[in-house]
Amino acid sequence: MRLAAINRQLCKPDKCRQECVDVCPINRTGKKCCWIDEQIKKARIDEELCIGCGLCVKRCPFKAIDVVNTPEKLKEAPVHRFGPNLFTLFRLPFPLKGEVVGLLGPNGTGKTSALKILSGDIVPNLGTDRPATPSALVKVFRGTELQEHLEQLTQKKLHSVVKPQNIEGLSKVEGTVAELLNRYNERGEMEKIIKELELEAVLERSLSELSGGELQRVAIAIASSRVADVYYFDEPSSYLDVRQRLAAAKLIRELATDSAVMAVEHDLATLDYLADRIHIFYGVPGAYGIVSKPYSCRVGINAFLDGYIKEDNVRFRPEAIDFKIVRTASTATMKPVLEWTELKKKFKGFELNISSGSLFAGEVLGIFGANALGKTTFAKMLAGELEPDSGTITKTLKISYKPQYITSDFKGTVAELLGTVVDVHSEEFRSDVLRPLELERIFEAQVSMLSGGELQRVAIALCLGRQAEIYLLDEPSAFLDSEQRLAVAKAIRKLAERKGCSVMVIDHDLLFLSYLADRAMLFTGISSVQGAAEQLDLAPAFNKFLMSLGITFRADPTTRRPRANKPGSQMDTEQKAAGKYFVL
Repeated sequence: MRLAAINRQLCKPDKCRQECVDVCPINRTGKKCCWIDEQIKKARIDEELCIGCGLCVKRCPFKAIDVVNTPEKLKEAPVHRFGPNLFTLFRLPFPLKGEVVGLLGPNGTGKTSALKILSGDIVPNLGTDRPATPSALVKVFRGTELQEHLEQLTQKKLHSVVKPQNIEGLSKVEGTVAELLNRYNERGEMEKIIKELELEAVLERSLSELSGGELQRVAIAIASSRVADVYYFDEPSSYLDVRQRLAAAKLIRELATDSAVMAVEHDLATLDYLADRIHIFYGVPGAYGIVSKPYSCRVGINAFLDGYIKEDNVRFRPEAIDFKIVRTASTATMKPVLEWTELKKKFKGFELNISSGSLFAGEVLGIFGANALGKTTFAKMLAGELEPDSGTITKTLKISYKPQYITSDFKGTVAELLGTVVDVHSEEFRSDVLRPLELERIFEAQVSMLSGGELQRVAIALCLGRQAEIYLLDEPSAFLDSEQRLAVAKAIRKLAERKGCSVMVIDHDLLFLSYLADRAMLFTGISSVQGAAEQLDLAPAFNKFLMSLGITFRADPTTRRPRANKPGSQMDTEQKAAGKYFVL
């Protein structure tokens, strides 16, 4: 099946010469294949007439057009299409009572759309221009695991609870956190949920005063406290630190005892801990998405890393991702490019103590720990934005810094912004940064109009594009999907290896850090009160941190990626008894 998808945000017929219309060979025969729809003021393509020549794709100055063929083995009709030349979803995942089903795949491949269909927020149209009738919908899925679910859904006999992806609306709700949570205490376990999610300190605060991480935990608490047949969690780990992610995952797993649970998650370590089964979403983001059959958690994540769906005979990534966790290069004889003595910094109600440390040429240092322990404060001291109260930082080299919070107030395009620090036409920059981060497509987009994920990738490219000897990135994985996180990790490692420069990365994604880092810096303490940090080799740092959480990891025998052991499993019990919480 051939699909033509047009990104209506990128398509700007009033700012181009309408090259897509002019170059279309079918138009030149007198037929109407590609044209500008005067009602919506955007390009349209007739998929029945389109021959897939790709000329419109190549000539569009805004990279707004995709013309793609779906895999040959895909025989099913679409489950839902959002309109002519808009996104199309094929197949659906299915919830299972007593299990947590994880959804994994790039942004723009239909994961949130699938949740909305299964929860009843969207009535699928089966690829037509009108919603399907209940009987037509059940007929399509007759004999499958989804038949009973859809029958109960259409008969309104299925009660669903959804923790949405976008939680910003929660901050507009009037009242305190305690007042809101008390409205939803249907299961009578709110006290336990508040304790597990560490919400005691914010109960009397107004929702408008909460941070992103606090709002996320409140949203998870609301969903978890309700009674439902199926629970849906869309990106529950966003804004949370590692400890909070795993605490939330543990709470969500408990819901599957009597119900079905489905969760969209990009943090592979959290997903491994959370899910029993996994559906992989693949395709062309923004054009179409296909749902794989369910895999066991291990097999599903490994298939995702391999980039190959065996059943459909589809390779959705050119190469597999291999994990080489243990770095063999010794720093004993190397001269550090950055050193610091013991550092101290005090604020009102908070004190930070940093043990002495160093950074070597070509090294990637992973920095992690709970939120509000001083990681960003440490980064700002290294970048020269803050002065320590005591201690010294010895550096003669230039630092390029990507802050934790990024803004979109630049007036101009992505290309113009990147052009302020680097030659965007440099083949090295294009191959090492722009293409892996998929930024060429949004070159002409206004920075002020970018999504969170797009803005994050631009900020990373801006940091990596500057001429510097040390690169410092604060939470580069935020807002990125699993595919994009691994692409960023590869780009950072390539930069360190090719230029011999040093990189420091603060992040909460353990798999991302284990793929990326040579050594680690672990932050411990009491959030918002006292923080301390020490530099360690990677494995001991992970071991110490995971021991404090009571969670064990082991290496997957196929990919060597760190895998979370399920709580109470034989491996979990044996590793805890041996004091080995991170085994590679």
